[in-house]
Amino acid sequence: MNIFDNLTHLFPITNPTWIFLVVLVIILFAPLIFNRIRVPHLVGMILAGVLVGEHGLNILSRDSSFELFGKVGLYYIMFLASLEMDLEGLKKNRTRGIIFGLITFFIPFVLGYAAGHWMLGLRWEASLLFSCIISSHTLVAYPIVGRYGLSRHDCVTIAIAGTMIALLLALFTLAGISASARGDISTQFWVRFALKCTIYCLFIFYCYPRLTKAFFKKYSDNVTQFTFVLALLILSAALSELAGLEGLFGAFLAGLVLNRYIPRVSPLMNRIEFVGNALFIPYFLISVGMLINVKSLFDHKEALFVVAVMVITATLTKWLGAWVTQLTLRMKASEREMLFGLSNAHAAGALAMIMVGTSLEIAPGAYLIGDDVVNGVVVMILVSCIISSLVTDRAARKVALAETSTPSTVGGANKKIMVALNNPETVEALIDTAIMMRSTTLKKEMIALQVCLDNDHVEQQLKQGKLNLERAAKAAASADVQLSTYNRVGVNVVGSIVHTMKEFEATELLLGLHHKRRVGDSYLGTVATELLARTNRQVIIVNYLMPVNVMHRIIVAVPQWAEKEVGFYQWVEHVGCMAEQLGCRIDFYAHTDTIPLLKSYIQSNHPSARTSYMALDDWNDLLIATQHLNYDHLFVLVSARRGGISWQPSFENLPTQLMRHFSNNSLMIIYPEQFGQAHELSYVQPLPAAN
Repeated sequence: MNIFDNLTHLFPITNPTWIFLVVLVIILFAPLIFNRIRVPHLVGMILAGVLVGEHGLNILSRDSSFELFGKVGLYYIMFLASLEMDLEGLKKNRTRGIIFGLITFFIPFVLGYAAGHWMLGLRWEASLLFSCIISSHTLVAYPIVGRYGLSRHDCVTIAIAGTMIALLLALFTLAGISASARGDISTQFWVRFALKCTIYCLFIFYCYPRLTKAFFKKYSDNVTQFTFVLALLILSAALSELAGLEGLFGAFLAGLVLNRYIPRVSPLMNRIEFVGNALFIPYFLISVGMLINVKSLFDHKEALFVVAVMVITATLTKWLGAWVTQLTLRMKASEREMLFGLSNAHAAGALAMIMVGTSLEIAPGAYLIGDDVVNGVVVMILVSCIISSLVTDRAARKVALAETSTPSTVGGANKKIMVALNNPETVEALIDTAIMMRSTTLKKEMIALQVCLDNDHVEQQLKQGKLNLERAAKAAASADVQLSTYNRVGVNVVGSIVHTMKEFEATELLLGLHHKRRVGDSYLGTVATELLARTNRQVIIVNYLMPVNVMHRIIVAVPQWAEKEVGFYQWVEHVGCMAEQLGCRIDFYAHTDTIPLLKSYIQSNHPSARTSYMALDDWNDLLIATQHLNYDHLFVLVSARRGGISWQPSFENLPTQLMRHFSNNSLMIIYPEQFGQAHELSYVQPLPAAN
């Protein structure tokens, strides 16, 4: 007994180093322990918070660090939900999202008011506040969806859209309750509130895209970009609070606006997800658990009754909302479970609303919300988060299994990309391009190759090549993509590249456009021209004048008979992947016989891609077709080798046309894979020099 007495004075821990250590231990071991018993680790984080909090073993006190990191963690959940959202899927499902949002708000709102007023005996203002709490919800279980790769599934998009509709309606109602309790409910109040919200939204939607685009153009460092994005997130949350809304709404809005500029598969997105999932979100879940006082349930019977009413009402009404939505929209049972799982959790939004109730004084010494209701809401948060995590995990597993069991033919799914490096300034751009073109079903690693000529400067070339490969490996690792790097010494650059492709079974080659240094060089350069002659594999040559993630549109020019080439669907898949990652539109200019095949493939494999199809029956009309090409567009030119099915004599003039008319545009030239071995193809004559 004396030992415990001697130890009690050590708790709660106040030393910041030890506090952070305890939190890291929880973050490390909670997933390991709870995954073994098949319980989502989010539940483990919350229960661990209950255990170490002041209402548990009192190991930690909920100090300002938990309030700070916990709040940022909540913002991160909302930010990631909108950042990973498929905007085209949102547009497609916006009506269904609005329907779900209205249903999942009004059913809990009406039944919650009845339960609060008739069963708990609350005043009408308190009953309305209770209705707001249970009608809104927080996407606590969203990380589970991301782990199953379903962040862009239709039912998830509907759930996210419904979440913001329900939250927005609850916040508007809360603003009215607060104004009524203060005696400030008037037309002037609502006009002022609407004006602040309008100014805030206009600022976010108008200024954020322009700031982001300008910043990303000037600064390409991933750490700098991450800090900039985090600053925009917090600024949006802070301005949202100034406008009379909650910060989590601002976080969601920031992600929605920045969605276009942060590709889903990119080093920047990987850093954002990593920091959130490794630190901020676990901090938030632990801080929620630390608020829960389980002992208060057994102090008196009334408290237990209040908790029971709140938990049953909140869970039942959210299930009814998902069920009615399923019937209305004719959804599957697994999708109903997903909607219920994502919409059942109540967390920081409920806490913020209940804190408003405890601060509104309706009489001297009497507040709108009493201690029993506060304790009931906190316990409801725990129960709802546990139910939400369990149901979402089960539903996500069902949906994922159903998705993978459906056969899908994706062009280029088993291809291996090799990137040829040379210019240090284009290393990251080439790796980012390869990552974005890479199909999500592709499991093989990428290859980065640096060829150094065996001459008097070989040692200097090897050092520079090593630096280039290190930068490439760093860029790939930050996007969680496996990359093999090779620094080769050879007497011939083209021969070394071709031999490496054969050695490692690379099925396509990506390289940058050369910088012309010698008189008489063609636009493509000697190396690219000889490569086209010595390999039948797909070769992609790129030249970016601005960061790829700020491209606004992709313009694709496709020659006649392109669909007859064996590599047709391979490059179509790449373009579709890039469009989805960048969230930009694709304009296809192709022959009328080719357009149906393009449209069919894109609709089947990339349904969220925004596309348009224009007829280009005469290749000589290319300049007319692309007259609206802007500086922030990527021009993709699908060409062919001499002797290929889609090759035509007008391709001889391409170097001159590209240099004369497209020198101020970002460019990608694709030479699709062709039948036969390289020696079986007609010899590719070097392209004529550009005048």
